[in-house]
Amino acid sequence: MGMPKIQAVGTAVPDYAFTQGEIKEFVTAIFKPHVEHLERLLPIFEHSYIKFRHFVMPLEWYGRPHSFAETNKIFEKAALELSLRAALQAMQKSHVDPDDIGMVIFVSTTGIATPSLDSKLIQKLGLSPHTRRLPIWGLGCAGGVAGLARAAEFSQSMPEKSVLLVTVELCSLTFQAQDYSKSNLVGTSLFADGAAAALIKMNGTGPAILGNYSTLLPNSAQVMGWDLIDAGFKVRFSRDIPTIVKTYLPELFDNACEEWGMTRSEICHYIVHPGGAKVISAYKESLDIAEDKLNYAYNILADYGNMSSSTVLFVLEKFLAETFPARHYGVMLALGPGFSAEKVLFQW
Repeated sequence: MGMPKIQAVGTAVPDYAFTQGEIKEFVTAIFKPHVEHLERLLPIFEHSYIKFRHFVMPLEWYGRPHSFAETNKIFEKAALELSLRAALQAMQKSHVDPDDIGMVIFVSTTGIATPSLDSKLIQKLGLSPHTRRLPIWGLGCAGGVAGLARAAEFSQSMPEKSVLLVTVELCSLTFQAQDYSKSNLVGTSLFADGAAAALIKMNGTGPAILGNYSTLLPNSAQVMGWDLIDAGFKVRFSRDIPTIVKTYLPELFDNACEEWGMTRSEICHYIVHPGGAKVISAYKESLDIAEDKLNYAYNILADYGNMSSSTVLFVLEKFLAETFPARHYGVMLALGPGFSAEKVLFQW
């Protein structure tokens, strides 16, 4: 029957682009009257490895408090526009027509809509009204890898059709201008906005998806997530994430390899979600990955920041553009709320 393959990846970012220095200056003005010894915390901006980020609104907009209703209305409009751009790019790259798509999987965690935005995207793209839909919400940074795993599974039930995976995250809209916590400050040094799309089909021409592996760590919800307040989503972000990665990832990775019938030494490529410089470093140390194997993750982090679920697909796009296929094994890896780990085994 063959294997599901990634036909193409498309990406999109908002028009507002800022340097890390500009964002640091803006954030300093907001936090300084409320946080003692702020200067001790500000080096996180330089240590983040990030140079540029994209937001859906101008910087001054974020300095004022906004209601959840207001920010979510912006999310619905901007998320649809970015999703459309990313999806069209992937379709154009792979020469896939609207009639060729049988399912849309839509991943997001930074805004809500009912009906879910995939319903509007289907109509904007001119897809069949009988297109299958699967909106996925709440997986955070792990959503891109989990969405790709689900797309590969569903593609086997419709071998003549492509499955369109779309991820969109407008992390900047979750910033709370009146939250002076360290978690919020760390978030301002990392998160950004973007969308990515991938097309998956049986017997295509791109990387073959061979398997996937999911893990949920028990009693770990406090590590990462949202607390819902009147103004919207308030970030929950533990400083212990790099330590958790170093502690648990080696065993989780070996368990996945055992499930796939292989050893860690057979993995050549690593497409990891760049959650931050410390997280990438934790991947490197815990799995003993050569520095050059993580260059794509570092480059995307530097140029775009952490766009939650979409970021790993940006890494994948860059990897595919610059890596000649040689039938080597690779793993896509991302961590998210839960606390959870998602992995996809591929061959390229």
